[in-house]
Amino acid sequence: MIPAGIAEAAALFRARKLSPVELARDCLARIARLDPQLHAFVLVAEERALADARAAEARLMRGEARGPLDGIPFAHKDIVGTAGLETTCCSRILQGHVPDADAHAAKRLAEAGTVLLGKLTTHEFALGGPSFDLPTPPARNPWDTARFTGGSSSGSGAALAAGLLLGATGSDTMGSIRSPAVFCGITGHKPSYGLVGRSGVFPLAQSLDHVGPMARSAEDCALLLEAMAGPDPGDPASAGRDAAGVAAELAQGVKGLRIGVIRHFHETDNRGSPAALANLEAALGVFRSLGAELADVTLPPLADWHAVAGTIMLAEAHAIHGAWLRARFAEYGALFRERVVLAAAIGSEDYVNAQRKRRELCAAMERAFAQHDVLVTLAQAGEAPLIEKAPRWGTLELGSFAAPFNVTGGPSVAFGTGFGEGGMPTGMQIAGPVFADGRVLRAAHAYQQATDWHRRWPALAAG
Repeated sequence: MIPAGIAEAAALFRARKLSPVELARDCLARIARLDPQLHAFVLVAEERALADARAAEARLMRGEARGPLDGIPFAHKDIVGTAGLETTCCSRILQGHVPDADAHAAKRLAEAGTVLLGKLTTHEFALGGPSFDLPTPPARNPWDTARFTGGSSSGSGAALAAGLLLGATGSDTMGSIRSPAVFCGITGHKPSYGLVGRSGVFPLAQSLDHVGPMARSAEDCALLLEAMAGPDPGDPASAGRDAAGVAAELAQGVKGLRIGVIRHFHETDNRGSPAALANLEAALGVFRSLGAELADVTLPPLADWHAVAGTIMLAEAHAIHGAWLRARFAEYGALFRERVVLAAAIGSEDYVNAQRKRRELCAAMERAFAQHDVLVTLAQAGEAPLIEKAPRWGTLELGSFAAPFNVTGGPSVAFGTGFGEGGMPTGMQIAGPVFADGRVLRAAHAYQQATDWHRRWPALAAG
């Protein structure tokens, strides 16, 4: 059986009870057995994985392990550039594209000793999906393969939930890390804007894009974040700082932590499903029992955040894809075309007004954080829908619980809180002010130490 997470695997490595090569072979065998029904991977790099694993094992045997990630099986979302491995964004536009160099985050993770298993399915260019007219099929939810994974980091969520690996990259422009984290019952962290460099990662909307870790637990996300974060000379938005000490902060617990609950987001603005709401209330009860101080907080309506984020995202995406859309329109999948073509109706006045409104919304969020250490709401309104009933317009269709924290650039972590209709996961998110990544991960870790939802596995069989 694959270890429950990165921290557990690292402990087994140190105790000589498991070797990186054994674990890599186990993951590759599990991928071969289960991924034909999940479509989490678009490329499996078996030779690269085994070579990485052998190198990690040799370091371990010499007493020269690089840290807790050395020998950990990992894969990248297929918008993250990888030297020598095709990076296509799951689009016909980039078929055959093989980068000469790793993306900044991929390079840092490789230097930490991760074992690269391959590339993971994404919505086309992190926006158009789940699509059935692309070179590869959309990822399926391991809890029920008839269900949607969430997106756009769909393969990352599916692979982690199915135990095909122990860590993955995701990107998040309007919830693309946090949506699959909730729908697939794993943990996803959207770091503070600029903390993780984005050079070598294909952009969607540069003023909203974040790259971050996805794993089984908040503890594992903290370990990954420490490796991923750091100055990136190739990213103009890089904050020029690292995430040292984030993992150590987890032990501080939540006693005395001031938690603001944005009830109107999930009770009025975009009401959650009965199970999602009930499980959120139970989670709040766990935080109270751990000594946190809870109070309700009011922010501008969710629709305002959604409109600002959607306008900015579409306008910036169209600026990136405009030339290809004019020259190679039919090569895109239908969902990507339909969503991005909306941007043709967005004028410069609309974009500037959205950025002005963004500043107002950020000021409101700052006032909330003057009174509360973290804020809590849902990350998805309910359980994963059937894949053919996933919203045609994606995050543009309904008020996005994730969008506020892309607008502000603050950190947010999403994770499971239980199960609802059809036995599908539900979840919540915890958000904080910019660069309070350790704080939000600490709160999520405290909850996960008191519960076991993140340790549940879907029942999967080959075929």
